[in-house]
Amino acid sequence: MDWTPIEPSFHVRSYAFGERLIPERLGKRGVPDGVVAETWEVSDYRDARATVRSGPGTSGLLHDLVMTHPDGLVGQGWRGPHFPLLDKFLDASHMLPVHLHADDETAARVYGEPNGKTEAWHILWCAPDATILTGIRPGLSDDDLRAAFKRQDYRSVMFEHPLASGDTVYVPGGILHSFGPDTLIFEIQQTSDLGQHVMPNDLHGNRLSEEEWDAAIERALAELKRDFLPRPHPGLEKPTDGTGNRFRVGGAGPHFAIERWTLVAPHREPARPERCMTLSNVGEPITIRWAGGEQTVGRAESRILPAALGESEIVPTGASADLIACYVPDLTRDIVEPLRAAGHTDEAIRALGEVEAGPG
Repeated sequence: MDWTPIEPSFHVRSYAFGERLIPERLGKRGVPDGVVAETWEVSDYRDARATVRSGPGTSGLLHDLVMTHPDGLVGQGWRGPHFPLLDKFLDASHMLPVHLHADDETAARVYGEPNGKTEAWHILWCAPDATILTGIRPGLSDDDLRAAFKRQDYRSVMFEHPLASGDTVYVPGGILHSFGPDTLIFEIQQTSDLGQHVMPNDLHGNRLSEEEWDAAIERALAELKRDFLPRPHPGLEKPTDGTGNRFRVGGAGPHFAIERWTLVAPHREPARPERCMTLSNVGEPITIRWAGGEQTVGRAESRILPAALGESEIVPTGASADLIACYVPDLTRDIVEPLRAAGHTDEAIRALGEVEAGPG
């Protein structure tokens, strides 16, 4: 296989919480008129599978490439039912529904699905008054929650935190959450679309009957977890490479890590046969160079760097580049050790998400 960076097609969802931030503020091209609430940048989810626009397997499904070449694309020794990462741009011009996603255990037991949906949101832009609602306050019964949900008084039972551009919020499956309004994010998640909400309207703004609303609340309560309280995190800097480039880890856990890269000079990414990486460009165009050629990645475009690509170089075409990198980490090697080397405490590292920082 002649491995090159893979450009996947993107999938658009027009939920009621969105407007036009993705094309108008982020600068993404090729989206339809009207509401663009989400663009699924890298997706192997069954009803939104990307096709390969360029790279190995051009014009075919990303899923077929994953299944036929798991070692070369995803990483040596990897096996699974689908590409493990789902990357999105998301426009919360209006507040998102208060909702949760199944964790892995619930996904298998209740839905017969291979995995649930842990996610993280990286804040690209938000209004000064934007906030998130996450987690459940202690000491509340299910009856307390039912009553608050029916009053639509979510702040009385959930924690509220202010948001700032550059923050990341790590949210495991089973944790109730919402954010917005006036917020533009990049979301990384497990490949899943399982979800339950406690709102009187569906994702498209349609009003539910009382019976439907009550049933939705009961489903959410049955999947609710109370053992994790997400908080916005400004991220932790990895050691510098001497060029002025900066690499900041925003969130990490067993399913994914997310980093924000600010490049002022070419960055040489070493060969990583054990894992692939997704890159989403949130700044000016960049050039990716590898042994077989080079490719330009425009603003608000995404690529997959296959595990078998070998060494590559990411080059800003202007004064700087602004990228989001996601991958399935070896938490000790990829997160804990480099962050300790940069002087961060184990407590700070654990606050990134689900990271166990054992003895050094």
